[in-house]
Amino acid sequence: MSKSAHLIVFSGMVCLLLHTSSAYAQHQARAEIKNAAGNSIGSATFRASKEGVVITVNVKELPPGLHAVHLHAVGKCEGPAFTSAGPHVNPLNKHHGLKNPDGPHAGDLPDIYVQKNGVGHYEVLADSVTLDAAATSLFDTDGTALIIHATADDDITDPAGNAGDRIACGVITKAAASKK
Repeated sequence: MSKSAHLIVFSGMVCLLLHTSSAYAQHQARAEIKNAAGNSIGSATFRASKEGVVITVNVKELPPGLHAVHLHAVGKCEGPAFTSAGPHVNPLNKHHGLKNPDGPHAGDLPDIYVQKNGVGHYEVLADSVTLDAAATSLFDTDGTALIIHATADDDITDPAGNAGDRIACGVITKAAASKK
């Protein structure tokens, strides 16, 4: 292959990578997570992948132990109870619970573990939702919220897995595309 042909192939690959990177950067979201008093206690990021949405949560000042994490159907976080966030995201009308044979809701996620010092870090692949325009999009007409509950999810009981009160909430918003 000639030097100019290599240059053309290389240029084409760079353009493809830049286009893919640019499109990928636009498929991100974030949420500032607040407690019932309205104080910021952490954040969540949402990144589109081929398999679904990678959700990363970093929180502080929460009670130690396991806490249910759910995606709720309305992008509103009015404290202190956060009932404004509505029920779980469930566009396919499934039953609650990762262990439920008739489930799960698209908004059902594994629990987050919070350490004794009140800090929790969480990363999970949510393969039942998308950041694209689709029936399972987190960006439907009324938005979506991420909720952290007081206790662990039993992963089967409808409608919310006996997860206790909603103790933290974050409205999911589209992230600005990063500029490189």
